[in-house]
Formats: sequence, structure tokens, C-alpha cells
Amino acid sequence: MSILLKLAVFALCAYAAVLLAAYLGQRRLMYFPDRIRTLPADVGLPNVEERALKTPDGERVIAWYGKARPGEPTLLYFHGNAGSLAARIERIRRFMGEGWGVYMMAYRGYGGGTGSPTETANVADARLAYGALVQEGVDPASIILYGESLGTGVAVRLATERPAAGLILDAPFTSIVDVAALAYPYLPVRYVLKDRYESEKYIAQVHMPLLILHGERDPVIPVAMGRALLALANEPKRLATFPNAGHSDIYIDGNPALDAVRKWIGELKPKRLPSR
Repeated sequence: MSILLKLAVFALCAYAAVLLAAYLGQRRLMYFPDRIRTLPADVGLPNVEERALKTPDGERVIAWYGKARPGEPTLLYFHGNAGSLAARIERIRRFMGEGWGVYMMAYRGYGGGTGSPTETANVADARLAYGALVQEGVDPASIILYGESLGTGVAVRLATERPAAGLILDAPFTSIVDVAALAYPYLPVRYVLKDRYESEKYIAQVHMPLLILHGERDPVIPVAMGRALLALANEPKRLATFPNAGHSDIYIDGNPALDAVRKWIGELKPKRLPSR
């Protein structure tokens, strides 16, 4: 066997090994949970309470609930793929400082929850969280679905199934498949990815006001994906981009995302809940 042939065989075997490892460990490359259970009061959120939701298949997911002031909406919030609820305390403070309620659900295995996250489980648990929020006495007409990064895929799916006042997508993608293809161009991710979060296939089924927020310097999910998703969505829809923002810093001073959300919510208030 020639040296070139041996090198080719070695390279093929090495690639096959990388491909197998990526396939078997793909969810470890997608979800990065902080598993520590933290109470809201321990991180300076005395007006926020923990809720432990039991899933039909015997798992437990953790949610934090801060009530809205009378006449204000509640954000049903689905976070990104890393960290936990405690990593988002500043956002909770900012939202509640506006008088908005926040019901933020952690995925399985995050923040004291049991089980492991998957697309199927996350969407099912989002339905559970929606139902739990309604049982808290929050009218669907006062619920705004909010998805952050990975959570945008969850929020879009829920918006096709449940009524709400509106939908906010923070750094959304067309699909996780597209994001993975950018990150791993040397792997056939389009054929092997299990959790696909194909928002581009569902967004046209959403019939409620839509606000998309995206940093123009986002190195993880390009702003072009936010624009592509907007083009597929129904009216009324709006895109707010932030020239100095990256992936997760749109609420930092100088990136006026809060102003954009405040204005959009203010325009929602006089309107009735749109039919699905």
C-alpha cells in the first residue's frame, strides 16, 4: 500500500471517528446546563417565586415567576442553551422594573430540574409552563411569548398552538440545522441532527404580533437569519436590530432593546388578543 493510500485511509478513519463522536454526543454540543438549583431570593429577586412543574413522564422542571403589575403583560420566557435562570437575573430585573411579569422556565437538567433536554421535551414542557401560567390566573391575552436564542425555536412552536398577545424572538435562527452547518461546515449536520428546531417551517403558522430583536454583530446566529425569519412571518411584524450588540448583550446599556420592547408592548395594549 502506497504512502498516499495509507494517508487517505487514515484520514477517512479519523473523519469517521469524529463523525461518530459528534453524532453520539450531539446534545452535549447543543445544551450546556448549569445544574445548580438556586432560589430567586438568593440572587436578589425577593418578588420572584420558584415553581416546580411535574411533567407527565415523571420529570421536574423549574420555573421562576414574578407577577405583573395590574394592567401589564407577563412574559413567558424560554432561555438559551447555556446557564440557568440565575444567569438571567438582570433581564428579570429590567422586565419587572417595567411592571411586566416574568414566568421563566428552565429546561430539563437545568437549575435543579431532572431529566435531559431534547427538542421534543422542551416543547412539551413549554406547553406545561403555559398551562401553569394560565392556572396562576394570567389571561392568555396578557401573555407574551418570549424566546431567547435556542428558546426562540421553543417559543415559535408554542405560538402555533396557544393564544397569546404577541411573540418576541431574541436572536432567532431559521433552524438549528443552519446554525450547526455554519459552526461545523466539515460535518454532514443536515442529515444527522436530531434536535432541529426548524422555526422557518413553523413561523408562517403564527398569527399574532411579532417582534424580532437581533444584534448586528452576533457571531453565533447571524442577523441575516433574523431577517430571513421575518420575511417568512405574517403581519404585524417588526425587526429591531442593534449595531453594537452581539449574541446576548442586547440589553446592555447602549443597545436599546428595552426601549424597542417597551414601545412594542405599548402598542399592543389597546388591541384585542389576535385569533390564531
